[in-house]
Amino acid sequence: MAKKSMIEREKKRERLVKKYAAKRASLKEIATDETKPMEERFKARLKLAQLPRNSSATRLHNRCQLTGRPHAYYRKLKVSRIMLRELGSAGQVPGLVKSSW
Repeated sequence: MAKKSMIEREKKRERLVKKYAAKRASLKEIATDETKPMEERFKARLKLAQLPRNSSATRLHNRCQLTGRPHAYYRKLKVSRIMLRELGSAGQVPGLVKSSW
């Protein structure tokens, strides 16, 4: 189980990304538009830099939905390898057969 503080920090980042997504996208569009004047693009970049750092989607990290583990994460199932193995052994993942030889 991951530390509660790390799980809560990641949840906070997710909320911030969702809150500022539209504003960030519009500022990025202005900043990269070559047809706009240089001053306007520069102002857009300054406003973009003033947004909270954690509102950037690149700062999100995938974590297991059940334990919060950040490593060995399966995107399709949103769980870590350890939980996948436990759920598979319990027969809770359809189509998953634990192999043994």
